[in-house]
Amino acid sequence: MELYEAIHSLRAMRRLKTDAVPQELIWKVLDAAIRAASGGNRQPWNFVVVTDAAKKQQIAEWYMDGWNAYTGGQQDAPADEAMARMFRSAGHLANHLAEAPVFIIPTVNAAGLAPMSGLGSSIFPAVQNLMLAARAEGLGTTITTLYKAHEAEVKELLGVPESYETMCLIPMGWPTGKFGQGARIPVEQVTYWDGWGETKDRG
Repeated sequence: MELYEAIHSLRAMRRLKTDAVPQELIWKVLDAAIRAASGGNRQPWNFVVVTDAAKKQQIAEWYMDGWNAYTGGQQDAPADEAMARMFRSAGHLANHLAEAPVFIIPTVNAAGLAPMSGLGSSIFPAVQNLMLAARAEGLGTTITTLYKAHEAEVKELLGVPESYETMCLIPMGWPTGKFGQGARIPVEQVTYWDGWGETKDRG
């Protein structure tokens, strides 16, 4: 798939089929992930792939705690249609997370990283690579962190060492819906040149 096509059609896919993802594709997207840059080329990442049904179910239960805390137990979608679509999609994921065939949990070893570096800068370029590679293979992904209130329990369940932090959860599988360009504020409205508020015509 041409790179810009993958970029423009990548979107959060929260409704996934239960069909298995071939292991060779999991390795392929992970291999794309590790091609990302990292500070000092330290590559402080590891990726935990979870396909075990019991472990997925336990993480999904902790995730549901996060969803309920985030929504305050709200059941009705917002009145705004765009927000309502996102609410329904996120709610579907919360209620069906364990059915996703693959969880990928990127971790970062915080030991030895400079305090000002930020853990995110050491992992999210790799996460974006992974998601673009998955898109090129027709696989759906999304980034979510609603399990993080149970970070300690997740680490214990998966045997993640104390010095590592899990950064997000990426459910991955074959999407039930279609890829397509999401709504975005035009680049001209969010870009300034040589100073805040200084705009240019795109030409």
